[in-house]
Amino acid sequence: MRRTAPGQVTQQPDNVLQVSVHTEIAEIGRDDWNRIAGERYPFLRFDFLHAAEASGSVSEDNGWFPCHLALRHGDGRIRAILPLYEKHHSWGEFVFDWAWANAYERAGLHYYPKLVSAVPFTPAPSPRLLLSDSDDTEAATILLGAAVQLAGERECSSVHILFPAAEECEILEDAGFKIRKDCQFHWHNQGYETFDDFLGTFSSAKRKKARRDRRRVDEAGIKFRWLDGHAMSDEDWLVAYRLISRTFMQRGSLPYYNLDFFRRLGTDLPEGIRVVFADDMAGPVAAAIFFVGTDTLYGRYWGSEANYNALHFETCYYQGIDYCIEQGLSTFEPGTQGEHKISRGFIPEPTWSAHWLAHPEFFSAIGTYVNEESRHIDRYMQAVDQHSPYRQYKDPSEDST
Repeated sequence: MRRTAPGQVTQQPDNVLQVSVHTEIAEIGRDDWNRIAGERYPFLRFDFLHAAEASGSVSEDNGWFPCHLALRHGDGRIRAILPLYEKHHSWGEFVFDWAWANAYERAGLHYYPKLVSAVPFTPAPSPRLLLSDSDDTEAATILLGAAVQLAGERECSSVHILFPAAEECEILEDAGFKIRKDCQFHWHNQGYETFDDFLGTFSSAKRKKARRDRRRVDEAGIKFRWLDGHAMSDEDWLVAYRLISRTFMQRGSLPYYNLDFFRRLGTDLPEGIRVVFADDMAGPVAAAIFFVGTDTLYGRYWGSEANYNALHFETCYYQGIDYCIEQGLSTFEPGTQGEHKISRGFIPEPTWSAHWLAHPEFFSAIGTYVNEESRHIDRYMQAVDQHSPYRQYKDPSEDST
């Protein structure tokens, strides 16, 4: 295998593999990227990641330096891709390593910069090793080795693969990475024909609570309308962005993705984005932005300028479940955290990350830590699972009506 300069591809014999480093996704190109990444995951599509870079949401100015790796045959054909960023902070990752960074600093070492393979600001599991042949373990191993080599060249402390697909964990571990476990709450479609079919799987008390939530919103006169990217006007995007910005500002920040990013997606990836508006008599009072893949709905951002009872649950969860049932989607991933999701029908699911650190003593300590943390996550998932609203967890003597 040969390395080339950033963005440079030279003609070589077919049997010579090259890894090139690309400081923007545009250097790889839409056709090649999408051919390798496929269509299942909207966040892995060229147009999503290109919009992130072209809008300035992902850039040197905010601490995300693209350095995507492409593995090519000697004739220049791309065999595999690793989305990769040089990071100078840990914001927007949703796999928390602040304690690791603090430990480095206390030891007089520098944790930043580091290399991160992730979809920026998007804690949704999906492949990170983008392979033209899904069984191409050789290409995957070469890319991971190239990432470690690049970390050394750039004096980065570490390489982190965030929210990879579960089936990638084995090859990541074989490549010397430590595997870290966490969990989210996801909803699964069991072939429901209506929302009432879904609620019919709940215990009586939980079913009544969900219906009460929905009734409160309905009685407040709130109406919902779904728009895809084709239907969103510039004014619609301005309203949606203003609403979701309120949630971020309540936490002391602005949205990770700017308005230009969403407008680009509305034009370049309209089939992959959905916006639901909650309207009262005066107009929109809340909005939620979702993304949709071939079999999964992803909840991402929400905001409201009104204080209606249960509006958050309806807009972010029940509307999404309704959409999945109507469209025949198998899974709804509403985002990170939130034990309140359990009583709405979401169940704990493991998520993963993989980590390599250059410093051997710290790497060993991290290995011990993630092993202990994994056992804690297992216990946590077992505990919260017992609070599921589904009937199999209720007292057998409970009235099922």
